Amino acid sequence: MATQKAIFLTQKFGDFVVGETIKYKPGPGEILIKVQAAALNPVDWKIQKYGVFVDAYPAILGTDLAGEVEEVGDGVKEFKKGDQVVTQGQYNANDKAGFQQYALALSSTVSKIPANVTVDEASTLPVALTCSYVAFYNTEPNGLGFEPPITPHAQGKYAGKPVVILGGASSVGQFAIQLAKLSGFSPIITTASLKHADFLKSLGATAILDRNLSSIELKAEISKLTSSSIDAVYDSISLPATQQIGADLLSPSGRLATVLPPPESLKLDANKRSIVVLGMLRKPENIELLEIFYHDHLESFLEKGLIKPNRVEVLPNGLPGIIAGLKKLETEDISRLKLVGRP
Repeated sequence: MATQKAIFLTQKFGDFVVGETIKYKPGPGEILIKVQAAALNPVDWKIQKYGVFVDAYPAILGTDLAGEVEEVGDGVKEFKKGDQVVTQGQYNANDKAGFQQYALALSSTVSKIPANVTVDEASTLPVALTCSYVAFYNTEPNGLGFEPPITPHAQGKYAGKPVVILGGASSVGQFAIQLAKLSGFSPIITTASLKHADFLKSLGATAILDRNLSSIELKAEISKLTSSSIDAVYDSISLPATQQIGADLLSPSGRLATVLPPPESLKLDANKRSIVVLGMLRKPENIELLEIFYHDHLESFLEKGLIKPNRVEVLPNGLPGIIAGLKKLETEDISRLKLVGRP
């Protein structure tokens, strides 16, 4: 039986090690991807450190992956060997994780990569883009319930409606800004270090406010930008402090979307609503929304420049380089880029 190399998290709170596993065979509706690029996410080192999200060990992690179609299963007609593709990997499914040389994916969750986007760049997309897409376009209580911008009618639909995105320079925040622009929100107000202002404006942000401002100071600045109520805030950082700021900025019946559960200390007025976004491709309430987006629309969005990938820092040394990169991600302040390994 053919084998391949992979990174294993040996046990709960254990070490990352390079080992061998089988080279998978795609079943009906699946494709086998030669993983040429795997982007790293903070959740990967947090799984090791805090023992969350993973139920069975040894575990293969990595949920951002891109590469070349190696083999297709029965019934797959839209992909062929050699196609460049991107998809979101899965936890608790070792055969569909990114930190290995070959991974399986359901063809319904895969997008081709257009010629104007590199494989490294494409690998930065899935986790952060999924989080933002679900936040804006899934229905309550799983998202803010706006209409997905996958039709001419929906693109630009929310012109004149303001939105606030906390943490615009984060990977999730960058995609949230781009989706907000595609949906027509205006103004698009984000918080970040002001050194990122020009870059975030190039993505579509209308105004960049200092991330160190208090709720009172942010309200004052926002009132200069729009007289409309703030009915939607997306907190891409979701620390207790930023969640409270988001809640404070909302109109009396507004909705706060976060990527982490709210702390017990969160003060939320009676008619305001907090929505926790779980940006997982195969979470039941996300499946239909995300399959339509990834399979039918993402390639076109990338080709037209409507969605721009993160900046990339490529890690050396293949799979061992990913292990070193996870430590770097844990200990260093990395913003405006994604670390990418090449399995």
